[in-house]
Amino acid sequence: MKRFAQLIKTLDSTNKTTVKVDALTQYFLEANDTDKVWTIAILSHRRPPRPVNTTLLREWASELSNIPLWLFEESYHIVGDLAETIALVVPSAKSSTEKTLTQFLKEMILLKRKSDHEKKAYLFENWKVLDYYERFVFTKLITGGFRIGVSQKLMTRALSMATKIDEDILAYKLMGNWDPDKISFQQLILEENKTDYLSKPYPFYLAYALEEVPESLGDVNEWAIEHKWDGIRSQVILRNDELFVWSRGEELVTDKYPEFEQFIGVIPNGTVIDGEILPYPKGLIGTFNDLQKRIGRKTVSNSLLVKIPVILKAYDLLEWKGKDIREKPFSERRQLLEALFGTVASARFSHQKSKATGQSGSGVTERSRSDLPLQLSETMQFTSWEQVAKERELSREKHSEGLMLKRKDSPYLVGRKKGDWWKWKVDPLTIDAVLTYAMRGHGRRSNLFTDYTFALWDENEEGKRELVTFAKAYSGLTDAEFRKLDAWIKKNTLERFGPVRSVTPHHVFEIAFEGIAHSKRHKSGVATRFPRMLRWRQDKSIHEANSLEELKNLIPNSETRNEGISQ
Repeated sequence: MKRFAQLIKTLDSTNKTTVKVDALTQYFLEANDTDKVWTIAILSHRRPPRPVNTTLLREWASELSNIPLWLFEESYHIVGDLAETIALVVPSAKSSTEKTLTQFLKEMILLKRKSDHEKKAYLFENWKVLDYYERFVFTKLITGGFRIGVSQKLMTRALSMATKIDEDILAYKLMGNWDPDKISFQQLILEENKTDYLSKPYPFYLAYALEEVPESLGDVNEWAIEHKWDGIRSQVILRNDELFVWSRGEELVTDKYPEFEQFIGVIPNGTVIDGEILPYPKGLIGTFNDLQKRIGRKTVSNSLLVKIPVILKAYDLLEWKGKDIREKPFSERRQLLEALFGTVASARFSHQKSKATGQSGSGVTERSRSDLPLQLSETMQFTSWEQVAKERELSREKHSEGLMLKRKDSPYLVGRKKGDWWKWKVDPLTIDAVLTYAMRGHGRRSNLFTDYTFALWDENEEGKRELVTFAKAYSGLTDAEFRKLDAWIKKNTLERFGPVRSVTPHHVFEIAFEGIAHSKRHKSGVATRFPRMLRWRQDKSIHEANSLEELKNLIPNSETRNEGISQ
């Protein structure tokens, strides 16, 4: 645990990539194998479930520190991080422990099933024998919210340097549904595991946002253009008559989309399709808000399957007839994907024709006769970038986020790489809103009010205008603007609600967001996607802010289809 805590301290105290990679590499060279596996798991978001809720953590830390709970809570609001607050207020250790990271994590797994009395005794025992940073890391692991400034890509690079195994091979090894409590370092990293191959996806290839004009990419004929669909990026795998569906977040979600079971027996074994899971209510592509009604459900009811069915919008083929074809040019992979799609479509047509004539299905399996939830994402060809720009303007009408630009001769790479794949998203929707509430930020912003709630004008039942909250945002301003606004908030607070302050309505901000939909869960009746502050409109009074009705007019299929109404 001491070595792991020292590693986290080093990683957390620098922004330099080389320092982080060097620290990780040295750790992987020195740590014991079981600790290595758990470190890989933690840095690739495979943490054990939280054994103690945060309410109890706050109460017990307050008791051990011999300070009143209200003072602990005030300290927490100032510090902005629960684990850091506990590490600061709990008395310094008078002894130490030699337990390994693995020992601690195995104890935490068992702790979840124990009584509150036993959990409290366990925390007190360990808080008392750990130094400040060890206590911080220990508590972070207990809360289940362990996040530091290290991507899985950096961790994989360091692991490659320590083991001399190629990064791409390691990235593939770390994909899939492995359990750090049941697998050894030898099995996970050093040896080939053919039994794991059956369900394992490939590392996803990610695009960079296009920042220059598209003409900077050269000849438009060298590029395949398609829409950037707003759903869940996924890989659908068919091997050995079994189906596996993986999200980009490396989560196995097969059971969430039972519609795809129809692919078995229709799509050949040894096939991996890269595509987007999209909601498809009433035979039309829906919104991400529709899809959210299925995300996170433990079970998907029959009524939900009928109300919000899904499709796979396929745009790439990564494995064909059991062979990894990622090194083939994109144009060749697409040809194979289109041929596969044509075969499936032909099977459906053959069945429909045989039904009309009363003949048998000519060997087509029962599952292939159904209308498969599979569509091909169209690749488009243009003779000029001006034509591409015009197609991009149609994105919202087609429920897409913009366009994907893929070089025709590009292989399917690992991770985010510049050069061959670009995403050219539509400009965000915008609206002018009034700041009404503020909350302290986290991390380096924990001493500033940087998390804001915004409102728009609406008429109440008495016909009077009032401000109705509709979105929260915490990004988009400069550090200087955050400091200036923080000073104003502290002088213009109306009420306090724990860490939240209501403020005098005075400041107007232009809020940008990617999408919008009706929502019964929000008081405003509207949910916005990825809201952030675009501009601080110090030139406007609150009376010039937009109305809730104007926001609702931006919802797709409304009579008004403006791209934004801030002037």
